[in-house]
Amino acid sequence: MKDLRLIKDYRQKPLPALLPVAIAILVTAFIAALVALPAAAIPQDAVANPEYRAFPVIGSRVAIWVVAQLHLMFAAFVLAVPMFAVIIEIIGMVTKDKRYDALAHEFTKLLSVSFSLTATLGALMVVMLVVLYPGVTQYMVSIFSWSFFPYILLFFLEAVFLYSYYYGWGKFSPKVHLSLGIALNIVGTAIMFIANAWLTFMNTPNGISETGALLSMADAMNNFIWMPINIHRMIANVAFGGSIAAAYGAYKYLGAKTQEEKAHYDWMGYVGNFISISALLPLPFAGYWLGKEIYAYSQSLGITLMGGTFSWLFIIQAVLIGNLFLAANYYLWVSMERIEGAERFRKFIKYLLASIAITYLVWATPHSLVATVEEARKMGGAHHPMLGVLGVMSAKNTAVNILILTTYISFLLYRRGNKEPTVSWVKAGNFAQLAIFIGAVAIVIFLGIFGYFVEAKVRIALSVPQVAVVLFTMISVTIIDIYLYRGARSRGKIKWGEMPARAQYVLFFIAVTFAWTMGLMGYVRAGMRQHWHVFGVMADTSPDAFTPTLGFASNVISVTVLIFFSFIAVVFWLTGLAGKKDWEPKEGALIPDGEHADEEVVR
Repeated sequence: MKDLRLIKDYRQKPLPALLPVAIAILVTAFIAALVALPAAAIPQDAVANPEYRAFPVIGSRVAIWVVAQLHLMFAAFVLAVPMFAVIIEIIGMVTKDKRYDALAHEFTKLLSVSFSLTATLGALMVVMLVVLYPGVTQYMVSIFSWSFFPYILLFFLEAVFLYSYYYGWGKFSPKVHLSLGIALNIVGTAIMFIANAWLTFMNTPNGISETGALLSMADAMNNFIWMPINIHRMIANVAFGGSIAAAYGAYKYLGAKTQEEKAHYDWMGYVGNFISISALLPLPFAGYWLGKEIYAYSQSLGITLMGGTFSWLFIIQAVLIGNLFLAANYYLWVSMERIEGAERFRKFIKYLLASIAITYLVWATPHSLVATVEEARKMGGAHHPMLGVLGVMSAKNTAVNILILTTYISFLLYRRGNKEPTVSWVKAGNFAQLAIFIGAVAIVIFLGIFGYFVEAKVRIALSVPQVAVVLFTMISVTIIDIYLYRGARSRGKIKWGEMPARAQYVLFFIAVTFAWTMGLMGYVRAGMRQHWHVFGVMADTSPDAFTPTLGFASNVISVTVLIFFSFIAVVFWLTGLAGKKDWEPKEGALIPDGEHADEEVVR
């Protein structure tokens, strides 16, 4: 039996999980070194006429597209989960509540297999780039060759910190363990920043001569949209990672056998969704900054993005993000049913739903309508005489800001569900919050209407004060609410584990919608270059040098999302195995009686 215990202990060690990571690192390092050898000087004919190889059946571009998107989705998840795991762990340390520590560990359990898949998909993507697009890859290596060495080193450190953080849970002192988590997040963020420099350079190249030769790698990395993409992706990663973690909680909740398990995974789903929606609220603001910098670099890129080829794509994006807000609000409204005392707020839900519906419709209204010749004649043109005014950015910016405020109010009502304030200034506090909300809505609507009477440059700039007003409102109202409900009297309990199944399906819906939106925006980020590999520097002369239609792109994205969630299902299943009992042979079935039992075990 001693030998069997040793086998069991060895089976629990993390070394097998590190094997695909090690392979991915070695493959990436080898290919980077191989490609970098001739990359010191790229001949100009290679820049003008890059080499291509064909991928069977689906073509080279679609093959790279799918693998790159899968890698990006897993990378977003792997980078985001440690961020909120560390925050939850800190909350547990401060409050001395072991539930938070257990929850952070539960989130981190999802990373082990996910990190291996991320590394493997990354290595596959590098191999495919070298094989299918050798000219483009060689040029990019000539620009960023020296950034590959710290990238690979950081990738190795991320593996070390991640597995030390996960397998060291309870083995290190809380401060040492927390330091490992913080180091993991720093390294992961640095990896993302380096990789973002490569992809943003292709859209807004910088630090090169007119012929494409490298002048400064630092300037090439710090191009026009590098920092906006860094901030946008960091926020988006947290939102996406939270949604996947919430979906895992929903998956475990639906399969839970006991009330205790249901309560735990109900709470896990709520926390994951709270993190996801908290990151979703400021995400459009980061998108505004990114769009502004794209316009600043090249008006042609900006016009292609928002007013040309991809204008209808943003209608699809509006529908998807509108679905996210609607689903998030619905989950909060259903969640209030498990809070004793929250029934007094249900009367407000119909007004919140009306606000969401109206702003959703405005946001999703196109400026130009696809119409027949007869319909266009009746309308007097491509713009509808009544709906056309809702399709411009003034109306859409106004709608999305009010939508964000409405979602924030839903969360505020949920937070107050079972609380009764006891401070003496209750009426003054509520009045101050109401005044801030009314003032914010009035300013946002005024600026939106004012945008119709100014030139386009001023109209675009009006989004900044609208954003500032909304952010000020959420921050100031939150601060007031914290002090208003400090020491509040409880009106009842939160009955964790008493959520209907439809609430868990909403969490699945949110996760899928986030993934689909990520794929859509990845398509537009790369597609706005149109027939350029590197905008204005290296033209795309391959057979795939055309902009895919929205229908074709939607099919590719849908297949990619389906593959991703098939992988995620495997991750969920493998993660769930950790909670199952170890298999043990029936008594007498494996180990015979007698003095040679140990020899039988060895054999």
